[in-house]
Amino acid sequence: MKILVIRFKQIGDSVLAAPICNTLKNTFPDAQIDYVIYEHIGPLFENHKYIDNVITITKDEQKNIFKYIKKVWQVTRNNYDIIIDIMSTPKSELFTLLSPKCKYKIGRYKKNRGYTYTHKILEPVGAKNKIDKFLKMLKPLEKEYDIKYTEDFSIEVTDQEKEYMKKKMIDAGIDFQKPVLAFAINARVPSKVFNIEKMLEVTKEIIKEFEPQIIFYYSPAEKEFALEAHKKLGNDKHIFTNIETKSIRELAMLLKNCDMFFGNEGGPRHIAHAVGIPTLVVCRPNLDVKEWLIAGDKNEHIGPLDIDPNAYSLEASEQEKMMTVDLIVDKFRKFYNKNVKNSRI
Repeated sequence: MKILVIRFKQIGDSVLAAPICNTLKNTFPDAQIDYVIYEHIGPLFENHKYIDNVITITKDEQKNIFKYIKKVWQVTRNNYDIIIDIMSTPKSELFTLLSPKCKYKIGRYKKNRGYTYTHKILEPVGAKNKIDKFLKMLKPLEKEYDIKYTEDFSIEVTDQEKEYMKKKMIDAGIDFQKPVLAFAINARVPSKVFNIEKMLEVTKEIIKEFEPQIIFYYSPAEKEFALEAHKKLGNDKHIFTNIETKSIRELAMLLKNCDMFFGNEGGPRHIAHAVGIPTLVVCRPNLDVKEWLIAGDKNEHIGPLDIDPNAYSLEASEQEKMMTVDLIVDKFRKFYNKNVKNSRI
């Protein structure tokens, strides 16, 4: 059996959609599971235990419709038995259009679209989170198969990869006898960024109380921002902005070597969760907590809704006022003591 899963989105969506691949591999251990994602995200799923082939769409193929159609044609020559089109856009539907013999072609219901699907899934009502919503796309298969569901979205970093990055971090001045924290003071999507100035004040207080080693990681596009933030903090010696990651895979290696993740919601936070380190998210106003923040023993958040269940009925500026520096630092203190300090004793 051959199965194709399609997810054209950014990091967080691609990570949280992986349980579909994991569930399918659990259900069909001998099946070939292929995952179609954007090229820059591809390395994240290298040597994944539930995915046989990562098929990537390049930027050139995204922009050039003829190259894109050629890529889809080549992929669909694998003659898949099941196609799960999580994206369900006119562009992603080309995979099912060019797979006429595929038995199950599952997509999301969209008005006046999806004519090539054998099953169209309505937007789930009452899904507990993004993963739960994605997994409901496998419902049509239940009539014929015993689907072995899992919400596992873990990403494995090999011992060799971890050691490679550890050496790189040591060369940059990191002392692994002390706690190492990854700080996300920025995010690729501006709407996910919590108040920068307040986050810098929080960082100051955390340094003052805990004296941790803080890594301001960044993508090439965010390097200038990270350096400027470090400058605003007086180029504090507790902060490291000299550890560059060449790819999303190297970011996963870096996070695997950290004791915890703190800061904005976004793709890196999902990677941190996926590689198994504790994560604490500071929620900006109106963040869809239910959708994006996957609960876990070591994964928590602090946001306006924790202060007032009706906070999202207020203006964003009012929500931000609720999120005081003292409140965030207190939450950090409790989370840090439970997940970092006590685990190192």
